[in-house]
Amino acid sequence: MQYTHLGRTGLSVSRLCLGTMNFGPVTDEKESFRIMDEALDQGINFFDSANGYGGHLGVGVTESIVGRWFAQGGGRREKVVMATKVYGKMDEWPNFSRLSAVNIKRAVEASLKRLQTDHIDLYQMHHIDRDTPWEEIWQAMEQLVREGKIVYVGSSNFAGWHIAQANEIARSRHFLGLVAEQSLYNLTARTVELEVLPACKEYGVGVIPWGPLAGGLLGGFIKKATEGRRAEDQIQRKFEQNRAKIEAFENYSAELGEEPADIGLAWLLANPVVTGPIIGPRSVDQLKSNIHSLDIKLTDENMKKLDEIFPGPGGAAPEAYAW
Repeated sequence: MQYTHLGRTGLSVSRLCLGTMNFGPVTDEKESFRIMDEALDQGINFFDSANGYGGHLGVGVTESIVGRWFAQGGGRREKVVMATKVYGKMDEWPNFSRLSAVNIKRAVEASLKRLQTDHIDLYQMHHIDRDTPWEEIWQAMEQLVREGKIVYVGSSNFAGWHIAQANEIARSRHFLGLVAEQSLYNLTARTVELEVLPACKEYGVGVIPWGPLAGGLLGGFIKKATEGRRAEDQIQRKFEQNRAKIEAFENYSAELGEEPADIGLAWLLANPVVTGPIIGPRSVDQLKSNIHSLDIKLTDENMKKLDEIFPGPGGAAPEAYAW
């Protein structure tokens, strides 16, 4: 396994982050345990969850599965850098969502209980809250750090200016601020290259791409379709809109002698701002196949070809849209 620092911190995390969103609603508890055990065996020490994960089974289900896995002992909790999130609606009653100080306090206590741990290594805001002032948010986060309930703070789905604003206000309070940002980022979704990635680079914020395989579009979609595996209607529509690009991508991956999913992950790993993409395996076999991406070293020529297939915004702003 390869490791890197999480943003500007001294914390070492694996270059692949194990996403747990499928645990419960898609993958049953027994298989989820097997996936987490295999992840540790493979050297993956970075796990990601959210208080709202659980799908049709209900919010909090996924964290509870991870917590029961931790409870088995054997050094599981000690070896894992555990990341989870706050923002989503956990109840219909007021103040059970978003980023008020009241909800942050309530949410972290509930996550700690579900995860069966005394601290969260990376506590992430799942979305920007435009109604809550940063002074309130940082005061709440600072208190949690003092109490030892969280160690680092991260964000998810923030704009570049949100990252700058958050860290400048944190700096004025002599607080570390954001050290990681989870963004939608893959070959088909490159908007973050305009301002989010430059902001993260400037502030030493590690980028953790979610959706690295575009919901399966970059995971060998055409081959799987020929094998009779049907995709969700939304993904099928996206494929129809991008059929030529996906066909070219899968053909090029075959030329390189690699699986499309591995090329998609390797492309993200080649970006120095990226800490590690979040993989969301539904089985142990999927997890093992994703790990091969770490061994792929794309050349400048390979990167250029992928850029031709999936053109980005043209680089960072403002040059990408001005001069």
